[in-house]
Amino acid sequence: MAETETAQDLYSGTKPVVESHKFDESKLAAWMEANVEGYEGPLVVRQFKGGQSNPTYQLITPKKKYVMRRKPPGNLLPSAHAVDREFRVINALYPLGYPVARPYGLCMDESVVGTIFYVMDNVEGRILWDGTLPEYEPAMRRKIYEAKVKTFADLHNVDWRKAGLEGFGKEGDYVARQVHRWTKQYKASETMHIPEMEQLIEWLPKNIPAGDKTTIVHGDYRLDNMVLHPTEPKVIAVLDWELSTLGDPLADFSYHLMNWVMPAGDTTRGAISAIPDLKAWGIPTMEEYVAMYCEHTGRDGLPELDYYFAYNAFRLAGILQGIIGRVRDGTANSANAESNAARVVPLAQFAASYARKAGMEG
Repeated sequence: MAETETAQDLYSGTKPVVESHKFDESKLAAWMEANVEGYEGPLVVRQFKGGQSNPTYQLITPKKKYVMRRKPPGNLLPSAHAVDREFRVINALYPLGYPVARPYGLCMDESVVGTIFYVMDNVEGRILWDGTLPEYEPAMRRKIYEAKVKTFADLHNVDWRKAGLEGFGKEGDYVARQVHRWTKQYKASETMHIPEMEQLIEWLPKNIPAGDKTTIVHGDYRLDNMVLHPTEPKVIAVLDWELSTLGDPLADFSYHLMNWVMPAGDTTRGAISAIPDLKAWGIPTMEEYVAMYCEHTGRDGLPELDYYFAYNAFRLAGILQGIIGRVRDGTANSANAESNAARVVPLAQFAASYARKAGMEG
C-alpha cells in the first residue's frame, strides 16, 4: 500500500471491477478450487474502492469471503508492488498466532489473472478511522490503545529467523540506509532551498543511535491499518504489509508515536496531539504508551526518541518532496501537489527542532 493510502481508503467498501483491472474470473475460480482449502464456488468478484497501489478484490462465495491482492497490470519498477513479500510475511506470522489474515495461497503464474497475486481471509471486524475514538467511552479507548501497543510489541518480539524470514530484508544499518535513500530522493526532487533539510542531511547520518537489534518492521502501523474484534478491544488482524521488511524496531515504533507529537494541523499525523487532556479522554499519554511498549519488549526506556522523531519527520518530508518532484516531472497527479508542498517546510522545521533536542547545533 502506498505511503499515503490507508486501510480506510482500501476497505471502505467495494465496487464492480474496473475495466482496467478485469480478468478471466473462471481461471481464478479454477485456481481457487485447486489451491484454497475449503473453497466452494460459485465465485463473485468485487473490487475494493481503494488499493491503487495493489488492486484488491473481495472474493465472495456462498459460504465465505476472501481477499485477493495482486500486482497491477502494466510496466512496473522491479521492486514495486511486491505482493509476494506481503504474502511471505503474513504466511510467516500466521502460524505463530500473530493476528494477520489467514493466507491461503500465492500464485506466481501470471496467466491466471494477468499478474501475480495472493489470497487471504476476509477478516470481519471493526476498522476504526479516527485515532481519537470519539464514539467510545474513555475506559474502552484505553483498552483499545493497550491492545494496539501490545500487538505492535509482539511483532517486534517475533524471532524472524525462526519464523523463516531470513533474507526478508538487510540486517543492520536500517536507519543509515533510510536516511541515504530519502536524502537522495529529496535532492532529486528539490524545488526550493530549505536550510533545515540541509542541516538534517548533514547531521542525521553522523548521529544514528548505536546498538539496536533487527526485527520485523511493519512500516505503517496505525489504528486504521488493523481490524479489531467486533465487540472486544482486541486486534484480530494487522493489515497492509507492503512496507514491511527487517529493520530497526525503534524507527517503526517512533513513526507510530508521531501521532502524539506532530502538530495537530498536519493531515497525516497529529490528531491525538489536539486533545488537551489525554488521561481524561482515555488515551494514554506518550510517556505511558512508551512505558507500555518498553514493558512488553523488555526495555528500560527509549532515550533516543528525539533523534527518531527528527529522522521520521525528515523521512516524511523526503516522501512528500518526492511526490512534488514527480508532479514537476509530469509523472504524478497534481491533485494534492499544493497541500504536499505546503507541508514540506513545516516538517523540516519540526524535524530540525527534535534534532536540536538530540544535540544538533544551529
